[in-house]
Formats: sequence, structure tokens, C-alpha cells
Amino acid sequence: MDTTTRQYLAPTAIIDSDHPSIVAYAQKVTANDADDPIAKAVSVYYAVRDNIWYDPYYPFYLPEHYQASKVLASGRGYCVCKAALLCAMGRALGVPSRVGFATVRNHLATRQLLEFLGSDLFVYHGYTEFYLDGRWVKATPAFNKELCQRHKVAPLEFNGREDSVFHAYNQNRQKFMEYLEDHGSYADIPLDKILNKWRQTYGDQRVDTWIAALENAGGDSRRDFFKEDVLHDDHL
Repeated sequence: MDTTTRQYLAPTAIIDSDHPSIVAYAQKVTANDADDPIAKAVSVYYAVRDNIWYDPYYPFYLPEHYQASKVLASGRGYCVCKAALLCAMGRALGVPSRVGFATVRNHLATRQLLEFLGSDLFVYHGYTEFYLDGRWVKATPAFNKELCQRHKVAPLEFNGREDSVFHAYNQNRQKFMEYLEDHGSYADIPLDKILNKWRQTYGDQRVDTWIAALENAGGDSRRDFFKEDVLHDDHL
């Protein structure tokens, strides 16, 4: 393993892979995987995909909102939070891990979320990359299986050998996700880049309103994404 790859094993303040809760959880969900890095990566992927609830309204503007141990404790988070947690779990198991980002267009969303964003663009969507068998493999743990069922999208599977990225279409052959822009991969969460791009895309006023609402509510948006009105592509 070269020097460049080693940085993807080191804990950071956000990707706190050395936190006792991260280490314990990673070991627990990989207890039956012997010494197989691919099997371990697959196990932690499914643990994060389904046990951490996807919440697009989760707080987003401070480093602590992405801290892996805090995401694990909360049991929820949006895609970047879940990617940070999965990355931390990989590192805790000795698997080089990093976070990657892309802007995607979401053709299947809720009416409330589209109104909230003012756009169907999801800027700096986050996923995890594991270094397995000599190459980087993408793993996207964003949507738990219950949410996928509600939106009629097959849950993303991951085998540790092939990239796990969003489907282009749902189970009804309607458009689901389009990848529009690749923002690269990082050893840590590039919070400044994320917030700056959000402000450029969604507008300063809208982002400031989100922050103020979360501050006033003590960090709880009071929104339940799972119960919102699903809108398919022909309604957008």
C-alpha cells in the first residue's frame, strides 16, 4: 500500500474511525467475515444502507453534523452523512476508504422536498469508495430499502467488486437519477466546498433559511421524509 493510499486509513475529526462506537459497530456487523476485506466492506455497506435512515432534512452546516460517531448515534442522516459513516467503518476495519461526490438530477422525489430545495438537483450527493482488490469501488448507501420500496426503486446492492451507483430508471421504467457532474474524491468531508456549491445552486437566502429553521428547532427539522408525497417523473 503506497503513501497516498495510507491517508485513506487515517481517522479525522469528522471521519472518526477510531471512535469506540465506530470500531465496535464495524466489528459487530463483520463478525462472520473472517479476514476478507471484500466481505467486510459488503457487510458494513448493508448495515449503513438499511440501519441508518435516509433524512434529507438532517442538519448540514457544521462539521459535527457529518461526524461518523454522531451519525451512528442518531440513526439517520442524508447521503453525505451516511457516506462519512460508511467511510469511517471501512477505515476501522483496515479497508482504505474515501468519500466521493457528484451532482445528480432526481426524477423521483417528494413534492415537499422539491419545494424545499426549489430544484430537482441534488448537489454534492455523497457516496463512499473502498480500495478493494487493487482498485477503488463505489458504494452508495444513501437510500434504505424501505424508502426504495416506497419509491418503486430497487435497493442498491453492493458486492465489493462492481460500482454501486444509482439506477437510471425505477422499476416502472421511469427516469430515476442522472449523474451530471463529478466533484471528485476526498479523504475527508469538504464542507466548505459543499456549502459554497449549495449556495451557488440553491441561493444564499434559501440556505440561510434552512440553517435558521434548524437553529430555531434545536437541530430537528420536524419533517418526516418517509411520509411525504412521492412524485414520479411525469408529474415534474
